[in-house]
Amino acid sequence: MTHALPSYLNADAPGPWGVYLQQIDRVTPYLGELAYWVETLKRPKRILIVDIPVRMDNGQVQHFEGYRVHHNTSRGPGKGGIRFHQDVTLSEVMALSGWMTIKNAAVGVPYGGAKGGVRVDPRLLSRGELERLTRRYTSELNALIGPDKDIPAPDVNTNEQIMAWMMDTYSINQGRTATGVVTGKPLSLGGSLGRRDATGRGVFVVGVAAAADAGIPLAGARVAIQGFGNVGNAAARCFHEAGAHIVAVQDVTGTLFNAKGLDIPALCTWVNQGKPLAAHPEAERIPNDAFWDVETEFLVPSALEQQITTANAHRIRTRIVLEGANGPTTPEADDILTQRGITIVPDVLANAGGVTVSYFEWVQDFSSFFWTEDEINGRLDRIMQEAYTHIRDTAREQKVTLRTAAFILACERILKAREMRGLYP
Repeated sequence: MTHALPSYLNADAPGPWGVYLQQIDRVTPYLGELAYWVETLKRPKRILIVDIPVRMDNGQVQHFEGYRVHHNTSRGPGKGGIRFHQDVTLSEVMALSGWMTIKNAAVGVPYGGAKGGVRVDPRLLSRGELERLTRRYTSELNALIGPDKDIPAPDVNTNEQIMAWMMDTYSINQGRTATGVVTGKPLSLGGSLGRRDATGRGVFVVGVAAAADAGIPLAGARVAIQGFGNVGNAAARCFHEAGAHIVAVQDVTGTLFNAKGLDIPALCTWVNQGKPLAAHPEAERIPNDAFWDVETEFLVPSALEQQITTANAHRIRTRIVLEGANGPTTPEADDILTQRGITIVPDVLANAGGVTVSYFEWVQDFSSFFWTEDEINGRLDRIMQEAYTHIRDTAREQKVTLRTAAFILACERILKAREMRGLYP
């Protein structure tokens, strides 16, 4: 007998976890006998909530709340990023860990799903405060993470430096250097070439494949990108170099528009200098809400979850949505876009380039043998293209969307592993 889910796991509860559960419910009818095990996907394996006391520069002690969720480890150790954001919630971290489980299985990477987060606005912390927060948080996670247990990586507002501090803290607690405990590290500490741009490059690779299926020429195609961090920035450069026109870019500072295409190299230089994107002098600034009305061939939401909703899905004028962010489209908006003939390349495929190259980094750390950037990009492109083709073919055979097809393939792989492993005791 299956007991009722706790209230915080309930699909009726608002938030990202409710969206994730709706997606699992939608795919269940396609799983056949494996549906017997589907409750496995609705309950995280373990949830850790930690208090993080930090001595601030003024001598006062502030407390921050942190999370790490292991969603599923049937196929391998947990894998998923760490985000530092003032709006982090348990629902969000649980959903992100579930999407990591699906994502890793969808592209065939031998990991389970995990995710972590700290509710903090890192912009308000000094470098010293940020380091102390990171190290204390890592120490609280010490029993959960490890090269063969759970391997964190960068996510929103975390980067190579955060990963270096995490790796060093874990290593000190273990009494040995353990480079494989995190990925997305600096090259000098066992990081991988190609990792920083991997997610955005993966978005571009599957975008090219989807465009070929739709008969959309890449040269001259119009692209709108929400979010200009690592993912949006790299995707913009890839599309620009392929001859597409990035006509709109949005981040937390505002929205820029140019019908003939923004100067992406200049914009990247501007942002890399620490200047706000929306203050760039050689582009038109438009209201943030007008971003959803820009006519394009590609729309790339690469910011946070639940950006495309019933409130704006009817307004979107594009042919392909490439989900660079995790969970940017609600199920209801998904249905609206599909009914309007808009192809959605789902997050669990589109942004899997990051975890794929994280896997490469992990393998290189274990072997202490490192590959060239060309080798890494070539392997990444092949895995992403093969995953897209397999998911597209499944969508055509089952007459379902790419998202449902990705979930079908991923859930089959996860639940077959669960079935074969059995229950202990």
